Amino acid sequence: MSRRRMGLALAAASFAWGLAAGVAHATDISFWTWRQEDKAAYNELFADFTKANPDIHVKFESFPDENYPTIVSTALAAGKGGDVIHTHAYGWLEQFVKAGYFEPQDLTTVPSLANQPADALVAGTYRADKKVYSLPFASQTLGLFINKDVFAKAGLTPPTTWDEFTTVSKALKEKGIYPLANGMGTSWFNEMFVAIFTNPFLGQDFVSDLTSGKTTFKDPRYVAALGKLLELRDYMPPGFEGIDYDTAGQLFISGKAAMLAGGSFDIASYRTQNPAINMDFVAPPMAKAGDVPQVTKFFDGGYAVNAKSANKAAALKLVNWMGTKEFGDKFSALLGNISPIKGVVIKDELLAHVAKLNETAMPHINVVYFRFEKPTGSELLQGDITKMMSGSITPDQLAADLTDGLAKWYKPFQGK
Repeated sequence: MSRRRMGLALAAASFAWGLAAGVAHATDISFWTWRQEDKAAYNELFADFTKANPDIHVKFESFPDENYPTIVSTALAAGKGGDVIHTHAYGWLEQFVKAGYFEPQDLTTVPSLANQPADALVAGTYRADKKVYSLPFASQTLGLFINKDVFAKAGLTPPTTWDEFTTVSKALKEKGIYPLANGMGTSWFNEMFVAIFTNPFLGQDFVSDLTSGKTTFKDPRYVAALGKLLELRDYMPPGFEGIDYDTAGQLFISGKAAMLAGGSFDIASYRTQNPAINMDFVAPPMAKAGDVPQVTKFFDGGYAVNAKSANKAAALKLVNWMGTKEFGDKFSALLGNISPIKGVVIKDELLAHVAKLNETAMPHINVVYFRFEKPTGSELLQGDITKMMSGSITPDQLAADLTDGLAKWYKPFQGK
């Protein structure tokens, strides 16, 4: 975003703070988010909350995604900002908690925390004091989209193992169909691309060894998994280096490509763009037959309460309600996201299938464990993966760069 646009966004936020200060009643609270596209759904949800709590009214306010952290931190530093703040998770959240901007949540103030599974709570927990500061709102799943009509027309069956993937991809290519729609033109998604295809070759034991300090990314298991990515180049569109994630999505939903490595967060969008699409979402190819199918899962963020809110009790009441099954059921139905709340009923067949896949999912390693200091694992991987896929560096070099970069702050990697 340009400086001028950034200034306008901050000005708009400043106007919102001033307006709130001038006319708000004690029970008028604001919800800040980057999710403008979800406004209608949240307003419907907030109407349900107000119906049950007529003394509290919630205003939805959204800001540009690319500058949301700056806008939020600027407001909070000035003692302003929304009463309830939509946050990202893990390392993103920690920077705000360190600054004292968010109110801690516990079973006394937010009883619905009891409805959250342990791995979800980790996403909203500050590592230093082990307290929760953001109530998790959704999990996201990374896997493989399948265009079922393309496969049927080609007379092929979607692959489940790496060998099957290779065989099917060759057959699709011979028929003039792009086997895999993805390119390398979107940095943030490239990291997800790596996780999708490497995690089935790594397994939970690798994650345990990595996070306990027994090994690093230089581990032969990780280097070999990176090497598998190089095999994908033959099945990606020509000029894949410059194809961004949005373009790849269009190749998939238009039927020009049979498969797309992507996220469950796009299911609703693809249906909207092509209501006739007949698609599936499956685990990426396993290393070998008999392995457990493994998608990649992470938690997207949560709901935090502004520590300087003048309406803290009302804000906590809203956040507590956003952790209930009532909220989770409708949230999943309206937004096509998987709520982490225990007991939520997902009526959409495909989304329910994704939730089932999550039961044996791998974590999104860099996002969950290596985004807390600079350089982050995400920054390092995103910087090197395009080089590796273009052949200018090797998997060994990427693994070394990732390990050595993280060793600047991650003590278990130091000296290794």
